[in-house]
Amino acid sequence: MSLNWNPWHGCRKISEGCRHCYVYRQDGRHDVDSSEARKTAAFDLPVRRRRDGRFRIPAGEMVYTCFTSDFLLDEADGWRPAAWEMMRLRHDLSFMFFTKRIERLRDVLPPDWGAGYDNVTIGCTVENQEMADRRLPCFLEAPIRHRVIVCAPLLGPLELAPYLTPAIEEVSVGGESGPEARTCDYEWVLSIRRQCVEADMPFRYHQTGARLLKEGHLYRIPRAYQHAQARQAGINYKITGRESL
Repeated sequence: MSLNWNPWHGCRKISEGCRHCYVYRQDGRHDVDSSEARKTAAFDLPVRRRRDGRFRIPAGEMVYTCFTSDFLLDEADGWRPAAWEMMRLRHDLSFMFFTKRIERLRDVLPPDWGAGYDNVTIGCTVENQEMADRRLPCFLEAPIRHRVIVCAPLLGPLELAPYLTPAIEEVSVGGESGPEARTCDYEWVLSIRRQCVEADMPFRYHQTGARLLKEGHLYRIPRAYQHAQARQAGINYKITGRESL
């Protein structure tokens, strides 16, 4: 089982992968400024209890964290210590967050982090080679127990072989969604898969994106089918357990 926990909402765009951010798109429908981070009403969700004293979220859940912001966002520095503490307290849950700000991690870790909380997985997002070469060396050097590389939205071919070390548990790939989505070439996806197979690294194709170029044909795929179509491609490698991101 899994659920979403967004302790804060809103984020500043910092790289090319942010250009058509789905959070901005969704907020725009309600005239909300996505660039202004704000604490949400769900901030304490992991530690909420029922009347009988039991936690509302039962043990064993996967909690996808901060998917409408960036967990390492500067503006959230005042809120993050309490979020870390909830993750530490709920060691019976698994938390996963993605970030484009991995260089900030060391400066904002809790005092007892050590080599990392065993129930926290961190995904470093890279959309092109420039961001891969900038973020992944820092990602590999950081004290993290569980790491995944998230190539999304994939905007070009990637050479990841230098970064596919035993410290990485999975590489996940997805195209861009939304009406302004940039094209994702299926050959880029297959190239990353080949690199993962050669490194014996788990590979997940989690989303096609809205515009997929495959064998010379541009497919326009509705949002509702992008995850399912990626699964139906049948190119995942050594993937077990949780569903698509």
